[in-house]
Amino acid sequence: MSLINEYRATEEAIKELQSRLESLKTNDGLQKEIEFETKLKSLMGEYSKSLRDIIALLDPKAVSKNAASTTKAGNTRAARKVKQYKNPHNGEVIETKGGNHKGLKEWKAKYGAETVESWVQ
Repeated sequence: MSLINEYRATEEAIKELQSRLESLKTNDGLQKEIEFETKLKSLMGEYSKSLRDIIALLDPKAVSKNAASTTKAGNTRAARKVKQYKNPHNGEVIETKGGNHKGLKEWKAKYGAETVESWVQ
């Protein structure tokens, strides 16, 4: 796109947004919402209350749900338990949380996965 075309498109978008802004300014519903927000903020300031305080006052369940979801969000998966495998042939012990251990893979290749899983202590 040439620079002049981009300029004209931007100018047209600005005109369209300005007309949309003017129509919103004359909207009675918007004026009422702005008035409500202004009065609410001044009232909150007068009583030194935050938006969270207001929500807790009006809908206590919403605050408890939100608090519960933030504590659970960190640990969504349970930690794996450490498994201990003892090779009965040589007495060697391997401790691992997963099956991606080098020695464990070697054992499974040599003795078979089912046999090695039976060595879990």
